[in-house]
Amino acid sequence: MTTIPRPALAALAHGLLDAEEAGLRLLRPLVDGESFAAAVALLLACRGRVLVSGVGKSGIVGQRIAASFRSTGTPAFFLHTTEAVHGDLGLLDAADLALFLSKNGESEELLRLLPTVERLEIPVVAVTARG
Repeated sequence: MTTIPRPALAALAHGLLDAEEAGLRLLRPLVDGESFAAAVALLLACRGRVLVSGVGKSGIVGQRIAASFRSTGTPAFFLHTTEAVHGDLGLLDAADLALFLSKNGESEELLRLLPTVERLEIPVVAVTARG
C-alpha cells in the first residue's frame, strides 16, 4: 500500500479548495440576486412539500437536492417527470412548491407538468443554466 505524505495531501486539499473558490467566483456574476432572494422567500413560505423535478443530469442533481432538503427538516420529494405524467401528479397539493431543474430551461418533460402545477396554483422555482 502506497502512503502519500501529509504535506502532499494538504497541498492537494488546498488546491481543490482553491479550484472550488475560483469556480464559485465565476458563477457569482451569473446569479441574479433579486431572483435568488425571491426563490428563497418562496421556499421559506412553503407550507407543504417541495416537489423537485428534472430530467437527465438535472434529475440526478434534483434527487440529491430533495434528499438534502429532507435531511434538514424541509419536507421534499423528487418526482420523475415520466411518473408524474403517468399519474403521480396526484401527489401534488396547493400548499406545495415546485422546484424545476433544467439545463436549457426548455425540457419538454418538465413543460408537460406546468398545466397541472398552474391549475393548483403551486409556485414554481426554475433553476437553469441559461438566463
